[in-house]
Amino acid sequence: MRQVRGLTVVALAALLMGGCQSAAEHAASVQAGMDPTGRLTLGAVQREIRVGMSGADVTRALGAPNMVTTDDKRREVWVYDRIGTDYVHSSSSGGIGILLLGVENSAGAASTTQRTLTVVIYYDDAGRVRDFAYRSSTF
Repeated sequence: MRQVRGLTVVALAALLMGGCQSAAEHAASVQAGMDPTGRLTLGAVQREIRVGMSGADVTRALGAPNMVTTDDKRREVWVYDRIGTDYVHSSSSGGIGILLLGVENSAGAASTTQRTLTVVIYYDDAGRVRDFAYRSSTF
C-alpha cells in the first residue's frame, strides 16, 4: 500500500512538472503560432523590389499599399507604413511545492519589442518603379 501511494505521488509530481515551460519555450510557441505570410518585411522589400517592376508585380510582392498619392509631376507614389508590437510573457509556478509543502515557487519574464517599416515606391510615367526607399527601426 505504501509503495502504491509513493508511486502516486511521484506520478502526480511528474504530471505537474511536465506542464512547466521556460520563457524561451513559451516565446517559441507564440512565434510558431504567428502567420508569416502576408507580413511586409524589410527582407521582402530588399529581395523583391527592383527598378522597372510594374505596379502589379509590386502588389504581388508586398500587398496593397497604405497610401497612394502623386508627386509634383503627377506620377504615382505608393507608401507602405507598418508598425508592429511583439509582447511575450511567460510565467511558471511550482505546483508540487504548493500541494505538498505549502510554498509557492514561481518565475516569470516579459519582453516587448516595437518595429516600424516605411517603404516609399516612386513610379515613372509608364507605371514602372523608378525608385524606392525604406526606413526600418526596432526598439
